[in-house]
Amino acid sequence: MINQKKRLFRIIAGGIIFVAALLADTNNLVLNSALYLAAYLIVGGDVVWRALRNIARMQVFDENFLMFIATVGAFIIGEYPEAVGVMLFYQLGELFQDYAVDKSRKSIAELMNIRPDYANVKRKGEIITVDPDDVLIGEEIVIRPGERIPLDGVVVEGRSMVDTSSLTGEAVPREIMAGRDILSGCINISGLLTARVTKEFGDSTVSKILDLVENATAKKSKSENFITKFAKYYTPAVVILAAMLAFIPPFTFSEEPLTEWVFRALTFLVISCPCALVISVPLSFFGGIGGASRNGILVKGGNYLEALAKTEIVVFDKTGTLTKGVFEVQEIVAKKTSPGKLLELAVYAENHSNHPISLSLKKAYGKEIKNDLVQDVQEIPGLGVKAVIDDSVVLLGSAKLMSEHGITYDEEAMTGTTVHLAVNNEYYGHIIIADEIKEDAPKALKGLKQENIRQTVMLTGDCQYVGEYVAKELNIDRVYTELLPADKVNKLEEIIAGKQSKGKVAFVGDGVNDAPVLARADIGIAMGGLGSDAAIEAADVVIMNDEPSKIVTAIKIAKRTVMIAKQNIFFALSVKVVVLVLGALGLANMWAAVFADVGVSVIAILNAIRVLNTNSNLG
Repeated sequence: MINQKKRLFRIIAGGIIFVAALLADTNNLVLNSALYLAAYLIVGGDVVWRALRNIARMQVFDENFLMFIATVGAFIIGEYPEAVGVMLFYQLGELFQDYAVDKSRKSIAELMNIRPDYANVKRKGEIITVDPDDVLIGEEIVIRPGERIPLDGVVVEGRSMVDTSSLTGEAVPREIMAGRDILSGCINISGLLTARVTKEFGDSTVSKILDLVENATAKKSKSENFITKFAKYYTPAVVILAAMLAFIPPFTFSEEPLTEWVFRALTFLVISCPCALVISVPLSFFGGIGGASRNGILVKGGNYLEALAKTEIVVFDKTGTLTKGVFEVQEIVAKKTSPGKLLELAVYAENHSNHPISLSLKKAYGKEIKNDLVQDVQEIPGLGVKAVIDDSVVLLGSAKLMSEHGITYDEEAMTGTTVHLAVNNEYYGHIIIADEIKEDAPKALKGLKQENIRQTVMLTGDCQYVGEYVAKELNIDRVYTELLPADKVNKLEEIIAGKQSKGKVAFVGDGVNDAPVLARADIGIAMGGLGSDAAIEAADVVIMNDEPSKIVTAIKIAKRTVMIAKQNIFFALSVKVVVLVLGALGLANMWAAVFADVGVSVIAILNAIRVLNTNSNLG
């Protein structure tokens, strides 16, 4: 791409000579011709060169060829002002195009700047600066105030505020202290932090996001693919039509001279240049991806943006998606032992799990765990665990687990997740663990209704009472509870089978346990999945913070992008068809052709870059 300043300089210089040629003595044919030719070569020399080079490579039919043959033909028949004017305005259109592309790339480029340049790693009692690729898992790194966090890790020392806006779009910094996870790409604002690296750079959050963004524009939407195929057949077709227009009428039925029909054919070629379509439609989707990234939303390609605009049903996971996923023990109901002993048995059974429920049990217990007392731990997917603790067989999990082992349990309604416990097939009691609904969730569900989403559904492995309680609080249309991971996939299949023919089903999950469902949905949206390998790999859209309302923003951006792309297609084709007919009839001159080509291109490009101004409050 030509440097914009260089292009602008050439346009100004060529324009000055062009004006001089218009004001020069028309009787001095040599001077007049020389001025027009100089202006033409200054402004359009690069177009001529590309056209000739492509012809030599047998790559004839493109916009360079159309501009070359039309303007050279205008010179041959003595229409010098039209030849230079067409090329001058064509270059102005290219200048607008360059500006638009640069503007749309800017938001992507800002995201690409999250790549850290170095890491301060502790080795042999010293702090040395190395490339992030050279840091190993388990090594400790030091992040000074103002530095970008180079790798994912866990803070082992220090306290600071961290700017996560480059990843999540959140303006408010987050407080980080010992024990908290940190993500590469964020900026340490105030304090000195020491962190233990948990992922190599190639597997880190920043590396995966950069790879995702770099490949996003490669996945074209149906509209973009249509334009690519359209231009492939359209350009040679109009060249053939122009040749027929130039030579058939004067030799068959028309009394007008050959030069008149050649001029009409040249005008026809300028009008037919497909720049407005070829540039503005891909630019619309590129701008949509850029606008989404500015709002903390990563879309893996234009095809997913287009699918998102057709979303008819949104299916949610519950824990970590609509609720905070931060569980706390609310009540311990013991039947055959003390509450303390019941909690201890539960903690020992769940000791090897990192599930949020397990972590909440450990937090409530707050004591050292003697691993030698636990033997033969067996996880039962979707139901709970079975373990031998101090020679007793302990079952810990859902009501369904109790039922499958023929154990009678408490069935009273509860407002939280209930974990039942039995020892040697005898019911010992239950523990109630509560999970809060996210503050942003009601706003998200309300926004989806406003965007005419036909149906909202929630799939959860939690008990019926808890699932129905959350669904009622958020006004969700349908809820399915007590589902195993495989059940979620089956239920999603049923929902997809019941959608309208052109509608799409989006699934929103936390990206850790929901990878199969994310992959199966028409559009998989990873909510709060930043740093999760499963989320980034399985999802088509990644919401980089923990706000469900960003789903509404993503749908708004998608709808606006598709609307703008369709506007450009309709506008460009409509104007071109009308002016092509007028040109063929001799009712449109070369200046009308300039508008049909350059004018339409500029208007379409300016329309396309509107999508970049999309924000979370888009109406």
